[in-house]
Amino acid sequence: MTASTTPLAPVPAASDPRIARRARWASLVGTSLESYDFYLFAYFSAFFAGPLFFEPLGAVGANLAALATIGVAFVIRPLGAIFFGHLGDRIGRRTVLIVTITMMGVATGLIGVLPTYEQAGWFGAVLLVLLRVAQGVSLGGEWGGAVLIATEHESRAKRAFAAAMPQLGSPIGSILAAVAFLWLTLSLSSAEISEWAWRVPFLTAIPLLAVSLYLRLAITETPVFTAVKDAGRAPRIPLAALLRAQPVTIVVAVGVALLGIGSYSLMNTYTINYGAAVLGFDYYELLIATTVGGLLQLVTIPLFGAWATRIGSGLIVAIGALGTLLVSFPIYFFLQDASFGFLVGMMIIGGILPTMSWAALGGIFTELFDERYRYSALGFSYALAAVVAGFVPALTGALGAATGNAWWHPAIVLAGMSIITLVASLVAIRIRVDRDDAPEGADAAVTS
Repeated sequence: MTASTTPLAPVPAASDPRIARRARWASLVGTSLESYDFYLFAYFSAFFAGPLFFEPLGAVGANLAALATIGVAFVIRPLGAIFFGHLGDRIGRRTVLIVTITMMGVATGLIGVLPTYEQAGWFGAVLLVLLRVAQGVSLGGEWGGAVLIATEHESRAKRAFAAAMPQLGSPIGSILAAVAFLWLTLSLSSAEISEWAWRVPFLTAIPLLAVSLYLRLAITETPVFTAVKDAGRAPRIPLAALLRAQPVTIVVAVGVALLGIGSYSLMNTYTINYGAAVLGFDYYELLIATTVGGLLQLVTIPLFGAWATRIGSGLIVAIGALGTLLVSFPIYFFLQDASFGFLVGMMIIGGILPTMSWAALGGIFTELFDERYRYSALGFSYALAAVVAGFVPALTGALGAATGNAWWHPAIVLAGMSIITLVASLVAIRIRVDRDDAPEGADAAVTS
């Protein structure tokens, strides 16, 4: 790789501290709502998606259709990242984030009022799939913009911490969705949930959307984007400019993101099902254990973000990946005969190390890409990593089937993701150093 410098406009000053603080809260609340809406469907799909919308397909077919409606939102995410990334680099971060959060909130609320197959035939199922597509498109454009609205209001010294704030949205959304699931399933019968109660959590997205819109309408456009726009430097087709200037960096970024995203799919999706179906744990105990792990992330993510301001986001990602690699096999070995206390401990130890890589992800991403097409770069790279991570449960399940559910089969997948992220983060640190070595008002564009 070589670094070439191109004259740029002077680096813009950070926003007023009050505006920067408001931007961090707007990004946090928005990503929390996005995560809550997105994972809510995954938790409740077994209760309503298959039986109520795909009933004619039979029990097995309806279940497969429900799983497919979960997957469609993952597959469509790169298209959302491309579309909203283009708009974010052309018309601004703030405007696009208002659109994405509105799409997600409205789509989730509408799921709560859909007619079932019994009420409207296949019409409800078609609408359900379309709303899931809308959720996936929205999610594809949300993360990159949320990171940028938080970081581009800050000085360079504070950006690593600001970039960790949107990452809090994932555990917050997951915790809220899990609490909603536990509350309904423990207080109501399956018949009551299937009849009407499944709609309630989806309808709660509307008041949450109102709060998110209030916060995002109150912030201003970022100084970084304003400087790019005023200087006439915004590319006509940002994605094309990205692919032309930094194709290798995209691959590196996908590798950097893999563990942070993929470990969540492995621990909160596959491991829960594996623990209940194969190891015989109570499903609710597993869900409570993951929720405890999520609560711990509310503390560790800001701490790791603060640490990243001192030693660098790339190094935090690398430390998290190395630590996860070292504990991958011990965790799953001891899980075979674990008590509930160990389950909680596993979610703490097995969650805190990948959380390091997750917390610092936005920070290293913003350091890797040129601000002219940074929205497109962050969204596209993250969406590609999310698509790969979306196949982690299926890959782990296939490996389990091939090995007779040997105790080490999930550890192989977790260790593999750790190695990929470790190597990619070390490469990313080198790329980041090249960019930081560029003089003020100049950028080091990485080319292959």
